Amino acid sequence: MTPSTPYYSTSSTPAVMPPFPWLGLIVLAAAVFLSVTIEMIPTGLLPDMSRELEVGEPLIGLLVTVFAATVVVLTVPLASLTKKVPRRTLIVISLAVLAVSCVLTALAPNYGTVLATRILGGAAHGLFWSVVGAYAGHLVPKEQLARAVSISVAGGSLAFVLGVPLGTALGQAFGWRLAFAGIGALTLLGALLVWRFLPPVRHHAGEADAAPIRLRSDATFVPVLVVCLITAVTMVGAYTFYTYVAPFITDVMGMAPSAISPMLLAYGIAGAVGLLLAGTVLGRRPTVGLAVALVATALGVTGLALFPQVPGVGIACFLLWGTAFGALPPMLNTRLLHSASSRIRDAAASFYTTAFNSGIGGGALLGAILFGVIGLGGLPWVFVGLLICSTTALVWTALVNRVHH
Repeated sequence: MTPSTPYYSTSSTPAVMPPFPWLGLIVLAAAVFLSVTIEMIPTGLLPDMSRELEVGEPLIGLLVTVFAATVVVLTVPLASLTKKVPRRTLIVISLAVLAVSCVLTALAPNYGTVLATRILGGAAHGLFWSVVGAYAGHLVPKEQLARAVSISVAGGSLAFVLGVPLGTALGQAFGWRLAFAGIGALTLLGALLVWRFLPPVRHHAGEADAAPIRLRSDATFVPVLVVCLITAVTMVGAYTFYTYVAPFITDVMGMAPSAISPMLLAYGIAGAVGLLLAGTVLGRRPTVGLAVALVATALGVTGLALFPQVPGVGIACFLLWGTAFGALPPMLNTRLLHSASSRIRDAAASFYTTAFNSGIGGGALLGAILFGVIGLGGLPWVFVGLLICSTTALVWTALVNRVHH
């Protein structure tokens, strides 16, 4: 199989469907695990980094903003510059640069240098997701998208189950620098696994005879933008709150600092359950499934905001939030790939990555601003309000599409 050969037949001639690409998707999930862990690890190490670098916790939270802002600014330009480079090669390169950025973070002498290494990592992360977002769509037919996307993005949930909690525990035990160095070494190993085991794919922009793609003339361009808008608003709300989840656990829920890592582990396990639901139950009807995930997330966060210290209730709501939110990335990605035509799928993935990280960076920035204004206890309510906006937009567009069809 060569990069110019589709993994499955797109011809109208009946053909035997090849086996489901389990190994390739699992390797892709491992790469996603590493990338998301690198992006989010400052949230678990926020107090430790704040103390050693001698800056306030909001400034450490802004490391997530800077990382995401770099993704927002550079993803589309980098994707355009590298559109003819084989997709698998780009994943390998971006993982290698992410590994280097982690090692440099571990060696950084001060906050300013850490900031610079996060910018480097953000550029690589954006390029990585501009490719990975559409990769599953190149590997399988449309009928298997929900299943394939759920597997490929499972690494993101696993990052919350294992990556961030273990990185937090490692950082608390041996220092945050060792945590960054360790994830850097694993990411380099991940790049080698991708090169060896991930099947190459065909992508339209990479074909020598491909005509220029005019996005605005594509009938699916507007639906893609709507999905990206819903994604951005949802992620702004999510990371306004989640960026500061460590101090919320201790200062608002009243738990000991040693509870941060177990709570993040429980949140990640709950997210894995949500991911499983997205690939099995919710993925059968993407629009309805996405609406259910949004509403359930809002209910969990509302309960957490109202009863953070009530025995059992606060933790139950925390886990409901984790379960429902775990289903959101695969459901949003599935809806995107269902909405986009095959010709603009790679471009749609770039826009989606930009929207997703606009939300992450915007949310972390908004959280930093509101941190001293409404306090930690007010951040969940911002998330709930934006979830209501996202759900309203989703329902409205679904009704409009039904009327037009």
